[in-house]
Amino acid sequence: MENTECLSQTRRGETFRALHREADGFVIPNPWDAGTARLLEILGFKALATTSAGFSFSRGQPDNSVPREPLLEHLAQITAATSLPVSADLENGFGDAPETVAQTIRLAAIAGVVGGSIEDTTGRAGDPLYERAFAAERIRAAAEVAHGLPFPFTLTARAENYFIGRSDLPDTIGRLQAYQEAGADVLYAPGLSKPEDIATVLREIDRPLNVIIGFPAITLGARDLFAMGVKRVSVGGSLARTALGAFLRAATELRDSGTAGYADAAVSGSQLNALFG
Repeated sequence: MENTECLSQTRRGETFRALHREADGFVIPNPWDAGTARLLEILGFKALATTSAGFSFSRGQPDNSVPREPLLEHLAQITAATSLPVSADLENGFGDAPETVAQTIRLAAIAGVVGGSIEDTTGRAGDPLYERAFAAERIRAAAEVAHGLPFPFTLTARAENYFIGRSDLPDTIGRLQAYQEAGADVLYAPGLSKPEDIATVLREIDRPLNVIIGFPAITLGARDLFAMGVKRVSVGGSLARTALGAFLRAATELRDSGTAGYADAAVSGSQLNALFG
């Protein structure tokens, strides 16, 4: 990594780390390509996070089906398109072994991101979660690399119980506590939606908590979550799904009626040229 690149990454890393220390929380939206990353920066957001779902859909593939190498190329494109700090959705680290997870963190850092999340899902339908101690070992390996980089790298550890349909709050808390002890900087349990569950998690951990919105199950907004003590709010693939929903509705109208009424809600080319110019 060249000195100028390292200095830029250091500034981004310091900025991202500082956002988690501010009294108020912050929203970290999830672009799925260079254009949406630029638009989110233009709109004034302070940091960005990639979305495995949004990126997969943009390639015409289901979530969690893109190999590591294309994902790393995607990260490089996103970080090149914006001056904002970028945190990467690194799924489960692209392998079971702690050494593989550690290598994924190292490669993501080379791609330009200053943060990344690691899940405790195996990707195997019959055995969807890593055993807690092994999952913590994987986070420990990731943290050793993350905290040994020449710039601040914020590691997020994800407990996936609720996201895979296992509403087990005690196990979720136990996993998050194990991950913070293993060195995670931020904790995240996607799928948590009840205010009382989120409040309980906040009482039981001593790291910043990320909560995802943009799903029907959670009715709280970012301001509500910040008032509870949540430090970071993300939206996962919901922006990408919203854009694709509009596309499908427009294409269906075109197919079924041959009309283009959908264009009434379209952003003008001149406005986009001005934004990207």
